[in-house]
Amino acid sequence: MGIRKKLGKDLQKSIFALQEKLFRRHRELITASSVVVCVLLLRYWGFLQSLELTALDQFFQLRPIEPSQEFITIVAIDEASLRELGSPISDGKVAKLLEKIKAYKPRAIGLHIYRDLVVPSGSKKLKKVFESTPNLIGIELLSANQNHRVAPPPVLSQKNQVGFNNVLVDSDGKVRRALLYLHINRTAYESFALKLAKLYLKSKDITPKKAQNSDFLQLGKAKFLRFKENDGGYVNADNGGYQFLSNFPKPACKESCDGKSYGFSRVSFRKVLNGEIPKNLIKDRIILIGSTASSLQNLKLTPYSTNLMGKELQSFPGVELQAYFTHEIISAGLEGRQLLRVWSEHVEYFWIGIWAYVGAITRWRIRSSSKNILFVLLFCLILTSSTYLLFLNGWWIPLIPSLITYISSVIFITAQIAHMQEELKRSKEFLQQVIDTIADPIFVKNETHQWIVLNDAYCRLISYPKNKLIDRFDYDFFPKHEADAFREKDEYVFKYQKLLENEEKLTDMNGELHLIATKRSLHKDAAGNLFLVGVIRDITKRKLLEEELQRTADKLYRSNNQLKQQEDYFRYIAYHDALTGLPNRKAFAEELHESLSWAKSGNNLLALMFLDLDGFKQINDSLGHEMGDLLLVTVAQRLNNCLRGSDTVSRLGGDEFTIILRKIPKSQVAAKIADKILATITEPIVLEGHHARVSASIGISIYPNTADNSETLIKQADAAMYRAKHLGKNRYEFAQ
Repeated sequence: MGIRKKLGKDLQKSIFALQEKLFRRHRELITASSVVVCVLLLRYWGFLQSLELTALDQFFQLRPIEPSQEFITIVAIDEASLRELGSPISDGKVAKLLEKIKAYKPRAIGLHIYRDLVVPSGSKKLKKVFESTPNLIGIELLSANQNHRVAPPPVLSQKNQVGFNNVLVDSDGKVRRALLYLHINRTAYESFALKLAKLYLKSKDITPKKAQNSDFLQLGKAKFLRFKENDGGYVNADNGGYQFLSNFPKPACKESCDGKSYGFSRVSFRKVLNGEIPKNLIKDRIILIGSTASSLQNLKLTPYSTNLMGKELQSFPGVELQAYFTHEIISAGLEGRQLLRVWSEHVEYFWIGIWAYVGAITRWRIRSSSKNILFVLLFCLILTSSTYLLFLNGWWIPLIPSLITYISSVIFITAQIAHMQEELKRSKEFLQQVIDTIADPIFVKNETHQWIVLNDAYCRLISYPKNKLIDRFDYDFFPKHEADAFREKDEYVFKYQKLLENEEKLTDMNGELHLIATKRSLHKDAAGNLFLVGVIRDITKRKLLEEELQRTADKLYRSNNQLKQQEDYFRYIAYHDALTGLPNRKAFAEELHESLSWAKSGNNLLALMFLDLDGFKQINDSLGHEMGDLLLVTVAQRLNNCLRGSDTVSRLGGDEFTIILRKIPKSQVAAKIADKILATITEPIVLEGHHARVSASIGISIYPNTADNSETLIKQADAAMYRAKHLGKNRYEFAQ
């Protein structure tokens, strides 16, 4: 039995050593993968959506202004027109306006004002104009609820000259998506912008394919992909109807920019009535008639409404928003103007993972803080620039998650380096204290063959001061053939991790040749760093140094004992919870694995309990974290008192504990122990004068009744514990 136990422990040590070696070799990949998982979870839960939408808005703000398109003119019902014509504008004035516009032969007319109710006078005249204008499109507001719908003019509805003007508003109040179709009660409706675009493109022999039961809509040179609920930075967004991500052109400048005209041509309603506009602003164009007056409150926010300077957000009239949508559909169909597209989720995950790995590997390989800061800034600039350039070409790819994973990887690797450097510093200080008491020449090298610790005797031997030797190499001070021999012996010790004793030649700074016997050995500190320790003897003075060498051996023996004690201490810290002194998560995993092996070999039952405190958070919040810690210590003591000597209780973290009941005759024994634990924990606890009371929820899984491996036992016990909580707490439940 003793031999088997020893072999088992030796095997565990070998496994842990292999795991540690793999981690040290692949720490960049492991760190990057961990960061990516965390960031993707944050993204999946929607915590990054607002940041990604904000970044997209900034790209819209930065994009170049596009030259004005000559196929759209907005007839604006501005404040001046309202003052002169009244509000609402009468049917007669609208009819007169339409006749004026018809005289100039426009390609299409979009009436972006509701005409579901008669506005005297001139209603009959307006009806005749509607009947005689085949290229006129009116609007309606669609809704499954009839009370929320706004009907179109009956005449236009009968002639199928109506499009809906519903817009999709994101959670921050901005419009970033456009609708082509809506389906209500199995009836397909076309949008106002699509209706106008189809009229304009009809003369170009361009007609859209049907959108029903299709993933995309082909319109001329453009392919409108159907928006999905998790496209781009969106998380579970509404994807009803036929939507697409709108690639808004740059809005018009307030003033003339570099001698060109930008945005949509805009004329006043009253000026058109008075015949004060040139014919070329209407002929062969799409004319959109709608309100731009702020008093009518028909304003929308778009990506161009964002302003980082803290100024008031700029809103755009609904008619101008429809002009943007119409412009985008026509430009995409005629000229192949890029629509806003997204990568598939797997490609986005890969992109985010690449930047996490870049952050980890560059930080690990570039140890200089100043250089690292420059590289971080450079890579952030490269990432942002590449994302922006792809945006200009119609691609919306994740910027914020990529930046977060890159910077997080840099931070985590920086923390690891800092920890390793601190451990290295402590190891060097400890070794320096030990070997400075030794008369024999001693050197310590790291894995790159640099001297990191030297004692005074070694410096006297080769006649060089210590400050010139630290962090230097053999090749910097010895003849090449001697340095080659030293390097060969060092490599042997690092590769095979064996003690090596041999005789060598060494030439000091004065050219004097020494015959030396060197003993090289490999040592590992608490952080897992490997160091080669060399002890030198000058063979020419062997007899004079025998006594000193004996004392040196004794000191080295004591030093090794001290190192072993230090390793034992660090092992205790690694396997025990700092607060309660109970075994921690790592120790629990090993104990469970070993217990299952014993249970299998002895054909015994084993019970695993998962315990979570009820009401601990309220005590923590009301009495403070110090009282919460005292409560956890008390609970840990009570749990120990409830168990047999062969059982093990561990603390996984927070207020979660696990209990391993070994070699139980039947499952009812676990139930009795659970009852005892529940009764003990619910007893009042006095915390420095404060009375507190908690209870516990316990989940129990039995080997081999419910599972035959540790992973399943853990999952089932955890699930049973949560079921106990849902069923009222202060109880236990067996795994099902």
